[in-house]
Amino acid sequence: MRRGHRHRLLRPLVAFAAVTGIFATATPNADSTPLEGTSAASATTTVFYYTKTKNWSATYLHYAPDGGSWTTVPGVRMETACTDWVKETVDLGSAAGLRATFTDGRGTWDNNGGNNYALGTGTVTVKDGVVAHSDPCADTGTGTGNRATVYYSTATSGWSTANLHYAPTGGSWTTVPGVGMESACTGWWKRTVDLGPATTLKAAFNNGNGVWDNNNGADYALGSGTTTVKDRTVTAGAADPCAAQAPDAQAPTTPTGVTASATGTSVVVSWNPATDDTAVTKYQLTRTGGTEGTVVTDVGSTVWSDTGLAEKTTYTYTVKAVDAAGNTSPASSAAPVTTGEKAPAPAAGTPLGTDPRKDPIYFVLTARFYDGDTSNDRGGSQDVKSGNAANNDPMFRGDFKGLVDKLDYIKALGFSAVWITPVVLNRSDYDYHGYHGYDFYTVDPRLESAGASYQDLINAAHAKGMKIYQDVVYNHSSRWGAKGLFTPTVYGVRDTQWSWYYDEKNAGFDYDGLTVEPKSGKSYYNGDLWSTAEPSGNTCLNWGKPTGGKSPEGYTLYNCQWPSPTSGMFPKAYYHQCWIGNWEGEDSRSCWLHEDLADFDTENATVQNYLIGAYDKYIDMGVDGFRVDTAVHIPRVTWNRRFLPAIHDRVTQRFGADAAKNFFVFGEVGAFVNDKWNRGSVNHSAQFFTWKERKEYSADDEKAAIEQYDYEEQLGTGNQPASANAFLNGNSYHTPDRSQFSGMNIIDMRMHMNFGDAQNAYNNGRDSDDSVNDATYNVVYVDSHDYGPNKSSTRYSGGTDAWAENMALMWTFRGIPTLYYGSEIEFQKGKQIDCGPTCPLAGTGRAYYGDHLAGGVTASDFGTVASASGEVATTLAQPLVKHLQRLNRIRRAIPALQSGQYSTDGITGSMAFKRRYTTGSTDSFALVTVTGGASYTGIPNGTYTDAVTGDVKTVSGGTLSVAAPGKGNLRVYVLNGPGRIGADGPYLK
Repeated sequence: MRRGHRHRLLRPLVAFAAVTGIFATATPNADSTPLEGTSAASATTTVFYYTKTKNWSATYLHYAPDGGSWTTVPGVRMETACTDWVKETVDLGSAAGLRATFTDGRGTWDNNGGNNYALGTGTVTVKDGVVAHSDPCADTGTGTGNRATVYYSTATSGWSTANLHYAPTGGSWTTVPGVGMESACTGWWKRTVDLGPATTLKAAFNNGNGVWDNNNGADYALGSGTTTVKDRTVTAGAADPCAAQAPDAQAPTTPTGVTASATGTSVVVSWNPATDDTAVTKYQLTRTGGTEGTVVTDVGSTVWSDTGLAEKTTYTYTVKAVDAAGNTSPASSAAPVTTGEKAPAPAAGTPLGTDPRKDPIYFVLTARFYDGDTSNDRGGSQDVKSGNAANNDPMFRGDFKGLVDKLDYIKALGFSAVWITPVVLNRSDYDYHGYHGYDFYTVDPRLESAGASYQDLINAAHAKGMKIYQDVVYNHSSRWGAKGLFTPTVYGVRDTQWSWYYDEKNAGFDYDGLTVEPKSGKSYYNGDLWSTAEPSGNTCLNWGKPTGGKSPEGYTLYNCQWPSPTSGMFPKAYYHQCWIGNWEGEDSRSCWLHEDLADFDTENATVQNYLIGAYDKYIDMGVDGFRVDTAVHIPRVTWNRRFLPAIHDRVTQRFGADAAKNFFVFGEVGAFVNDKWNRGSVNHSAQFFTWKERKEYSADDEKAAIEQYDYEEQLGTGNQPASANAFLNGNSYHTPDRSQFSGMNIIDMRMHMNFGDAQNAYNNGRDSDDSVNDATYNVVYVDSHDYGPNKSSTRYSGGTDAWAENMALMWTFRGIPTLYYGSEIEFQKGKQIDCGPTCPLAGTGRAYYGDHLAGGVTASDFGTVASASGEVATTLAQPLVKHLQRLNRIRRAIPALQSGQYSTDGITGSMAFKRRYTTGSTDSFALVTVTGGASYTGIPNGTYTDAVTGDVKTVSGGTLSVAAPGKGNLRVYVLNGPGRIGADGPYLK
């Protein structure tokens, strides 16, 4: 049920700490002075103010002690303290601090952006808006003893000020936080101190706001003379790191391998990386041709997508590499390309509208399946931390173009329906899976390409007779809210500790997941939500107050640092305000499941209309059904009152009643147990969601949800409706009674949980079928992007023979067989399915599958390959693929295996059953046994032909016996059947 959510916003900092080794604790070593500063009982504050960047001829301090009155404007004139600093000592009386602003006395003010400065007691520095605690004019190293000049690098930490806290050997520590260091050059701070007779010192560094680098608690051992400290590396007798360096005059190498390819009026240009003695910082891409003339674009990667060009026009591209010093390589060889015709907007599709039980389902994580367009690949903020960057494997890699390109592969396997992960624009640190929806009305551009939009995919699938089932989420949005409904614009503190991570607000930039925010030039934008001071309109409780906790690096954590249900950031009308406590309790439907999943109040009419309107858009595009994520976390009464009728009505309105009847909705009701009812709770059991309500509740949806929960729980499992829709009446098919069907079918969680063994799955599935409205519509799979059997966190690894047996059962027993991408070759078997950004995707069950699909493939029919070349030909030759193809061909040829009811009456055998489907002129009756032998009594007389071997048996006394075919094999004896279907393979023979 959860997908890639096991991470927090702060975790990118963990990797940073591991590399640099700094910020290990919040205080210096035990023998250092405690981190207290001047006692809060002190009656004075000495304020130091930095003047270098102001260029004022005079500086005044205008202040008010806490609880007291302001000085008369312009305040008191500050006196010179030392180079670039002025100071003033203020008598606070009994106050514990003061509010302050600064002015030049001529009308120019520094009032902290209109918020004034809140200063405490003791020694306080204010430098370019940053408040710290140190004496910048203390010991300047002019004594007669030994001296130490210490350079400290903040290039990695991004500190905006630095203090040196030290003790000469045999001497005392300076008062915390130590003496202020001076800016020496970019990324370096300097301080010269007197050691007296000592020749060494112990030292730690801090930013004046409680963040320390104390060498992982060991403090630094430094000597006299010049020493540099950078990323915990001490260099004694070092050269001045700020001394003038010889200018970089070496240009990067010329980019090679420049290629340009056109799709319609879009061009993708790519090239090999250039090299440089320091580093290549960007590329200059030059385009000539067309009416635009010469266009030069700076590019940060080695791929560029050029869109909106003229039709049937030749363009030429060259590339230069540029380093940090501005040295530019010669231009690359030219790459000419001619555009085609502008692709018209694709017409809306029409759902195929056939019985969904006819269509086996292939389930893909679109972003991990096949990369048809590298220009929309994105790694996001976790690219390096996750290890994906090292594998050249961005999380967003596969796309709709890749899926369109490989529809014939899926068809060649025999599948006629494709379930794809959510398509809406996502927004989180790790959102490739699609379950962190942000703009529900917009398709994520990281999935689309020129000529391969979502509409193009739907149309291309339909043209091949294949359906598209779209994964949809009604339960939650991303923690960034839902665009068009509510998006929070006020979060937590963006101080000097966090400024490197949180972008500044950029009012002119709109997040789209694809475009790097130009103000920072490094992220896909999280800047709407943080501020250096409390913004107007803030609703978050205790904004800016420290929580008392620290990040793993020692950074101060503040209230409202990121969103949560209890913070007050989200309006109660649209979002629930609690964390989940009991997964089988009512609060599992009305609380947040995880910090990345902001829980909608789905009983609110505005929320309902927002979601209904969004999914109407995709219905109108012609999708064939919805897989409903986290269905159990919304009350059934809300589904039955609002969302399910809205889906049915929209499909009926656009495409007619028959299409609405076959628009396939199947819900994920996460019941991860091995019993019929989920821990005895009907409200949390999958089959419960297939039924309509059986009484009226309050008109108010919020009240109705509670009333329904209480009513059904009190009735209990023994008083739930029962159904015979999946069962034969003797040997006869009967018209199912669907009058109490809710409109939602289900994923067969009970079979899924028990598929460690096919026999176990079969027994458990049969046991639940009388409580499902119609189990012939159950979606059946072994494993998925969430779990393996028995809630395993790894992809199924029971072995090839066991997989063959599982498939033989799924493709002949009631329900709709479904396969998670790659299982046809046991892809990533035994690998952890999901570890979030704590490990590379390449080592998980969500690895990129495209390497196995390289080359070309054409399907002549479902389950039949016309031609294949390259690696995909090797993939299609694997034993389970051959098994799967024949199973699909057999199932497609026998209606009883698609839509039939079943019975085990009069049958002996471990996995043996009979199935029948009767409609119009079709009457299909089949006897099935998987792996083991079976005997059938009381069956109709006639001629039965095995679809696997072609063996013919004539029944005259109502009895038929079948020898055991062997593990993974089966027999399908069909009354008046079509005969042998397909050729013998590794299992079916």
